Amino acid sequence: MNEFDTDVIVVGSGPAGGSAALALATYGVRTVLATKYGWTANTPRAHITNQRGMEVLRDLGVEDQALAQGTPPELMGDTVLCTSLAGNEIGRIASWGTGDRSATEYGAASPCHMIDLPQTYLEPILVSNAAQRGAKLRLDTEFVDYTQDADGVTARFLDRVRGDEFTLRARYLIGADGARSRVAEQAGLPIAGETGKAGSMNITFRADLAKYVAHRPSVLYWVMRPGAHMGGIGMGLVRMVRPWNEWLLVWGYDIAGAPPEVDVDEATRIVRDLIGDPGLEVEITSTSLWTVNHSYATQYSSGRVFCAGDAVHRHPPSNGLGSNTSVQDSFNLAWKLAMVVRGEAGEGLLETYSAERAPVGKQIVDRANLSRDQFGPIFETLGIGGDTDSAGIAAGLAACEAATEDGARRRRQLEKAIELKNYEFNAHGVELDQRYASSAVLPDGTAPAPDGRDAELFHHATTTPGAKIPHVWLVGAHGRRESTLDLVGRGKFTVVTGLSGTAWRVAAEKAAAELGLDLRVVTVGADGARDSYGDWTRTSEIDEAGALLVRPDGYIAWRHVTAAPEPDATAKLLAALKSVLSRA
Repeated sequence: MNEFDTDVIVVGSGPAGGSAALALATYGVRTVLATKYGWTANTPRAHITNQRGMEVLRDLGVEDQALAQGTPPELMGDTVLCTSLAGNEIGRIASWGTGDRSATEYGAASPCHMIDLPQTYLEPILVSNAAQRGAKLRLDTEFVDYTQDADGVTARFLDRVRGDEFTLRARYLIGADGARSRVAEQAGLPIAGETGKAGSMNITFRADLAKYVAHRPSVLYWVMRPGAHMGGIGMGLVRMVRPWNEWLLVWGYDIAGAPPEVDVDEATRIVRDLIGDPGLEVEITSTSLWTVNHSYATQYSSGRVFCAGDAVHRHPPSNGLGSNTSVQDSFNLAWKLAMVVRGEAGEGLLETYSAERAPVGKQIVDRANLSRDQFGPIFETLGIGGDTDSAGIAAGLAACEAATEDGARRRRQLEKAIELKNYEFNAHGVELDQRYASSAVLPDGTAPAPDGRDAELFHHATTTPGAKIPHVWLVGAHGRRESTLDLVGRGKFTVVTGLSGTAWRVAAEKAAAELGLDLRVVTVGADGARDSYGDWTRTSEIDEAGALLVRPDGYIAWRHVTAAPEPDATAKLLAALKSVLSRA
């Protein structure tokens, strides 16, 4: 212990770094979080918090705080396409599972619902709770470099208050220091894809826009204006931060030229143009430039150094996947580090982090960039392309609204083009169905039975190893509903079986004693976990006397579909745990 100042150093206090520090502190791991900034994010940036992101916050015990700070689904509603907020409306998309046809499916898939939680609200929740649970925060502390050896990592920092440098020694280092990650660069992580595809600017502002939006509440208002082609998408964006007086506007610029200087006058002009109100009272609160990237790391670790979040996946905000994926990176990594630090798992377990999360990172980078490109059919239907002026936009919209055979044809095309955007705003399978393949997952030779529905648009619940345990409502000891997700996780492995799975309960007790693990057992059908609705029987894909081994992150590591007699059950469960935990 004296050799190390801490067990894990986390560089960065964003969604990935804050989640890592919170999870590690929750699991009792000595953690130092260092950020070069004086506090957390000062602009809203990421905001959509999807169901899986909320499930992680629920597991870490901060869901209630997120709900208290976030905008609820009923105000996230319809994504609006228009020529300006005061101008003509082109169409609407029922988004984030709030539409009548998707609300039931979203509601059945998780105990959590989506919220809009800007990064300025999410980060303080993560970081302050991490500190309350024992993590040490080092603000105004800039990461310089690191060296590592067979036993640990020595990181060098600059104290931006005093101006001097110092070092910290830890067993492991997590680089969650954003898209310009020094940690990832020094670690030599291989980055594939393309950077600098297009230029965008963020303008945050305050203005009362209730008369333009309160009757059609939404998070996103996409605006077709002259010059919008400069950002590569072809539309500007007015994004709600707080209803209905705090906003973030996204507009493009020509990345091939010099970066523009966006002063208050220019920012105000852009805001008034997209709103369509030349006399609007506007308070500009910040401006910033950023670039659209399509890049991802193919390896997330180098020795004792791991990277998470934007350090390893860089993409536009389409689909709202950024902060959610970052939080899930850290949630995947933290329990593994905790078990290795405590001596409950071999270091081979840490190799599964990259194996499991790198494919997810590539998937979401590809999906976000494809969603960005899928605005094209809307422009084609309206006959709009290139640097179209106001007259051209008006003519295209008028042709689409004409009471003629050509107008009818265009309207059907427009409906199909807008429906294609469900892949951005209602991609439930992308959001909830991340699957893992690694040595911490033991396949049983089966695959989820296809149901014929689009895998990106629809959630598919399964207990196939490598999938997250399905959510169903059970009835707890006091008659209240309990989600299956609430009975697993919380930093522990769990054996899930039924009333007749006596052998698995005995096996779990013996395995826990032999391996020195705190192994939880959940018996579905017993008091505290009654399958009163019958949903677990319909969803579990195992016999009542079968068993699931569920990891601390809620993912299924192994399953035995049928009963097993003692001592066979103990031998099988022990073998599974030893394999997953990389223990000889």
